[in-house]
Amino acid sequence: MKKLLIASALVATAGLAHAGGDAAAGEQKAAACNACHGVGGNSTIAANPILAGQHRSYLVQALNAYKNGTRTNPIMKGMAAGLSDQDIEDLAVYFASQDGLK
Repeated sequence: MKKLLIASALVATAGLAHAGGDAAAGEQKAAACNACHGVGGNSTIAANPILAGQHRSYLVQALNAYKNGTRTNPIMKGMAAGLSDQDIEDLAVYFASQDGLK
């Protein structure tokens, strides 16, 4: 029973360790994203993904993949290259908190 309680506590808090982003800071940092992904991440350009409402963990993974080159797109590689881990968390929390286009 004790092991089950410990496992439950670990699962319940696992997401909190990664939720260190600041949506307000992310909104400021997202200004550079607006040209392609639209204000608030709601792109109206079919070739550019809608970021609004995506899962934070997906956005973190995608930005890190562009930054380290495991995901290839010359524009996104350049955009992600200068982002710190905190920048990525802030952007991810911001876009995840936005409502996507219906």
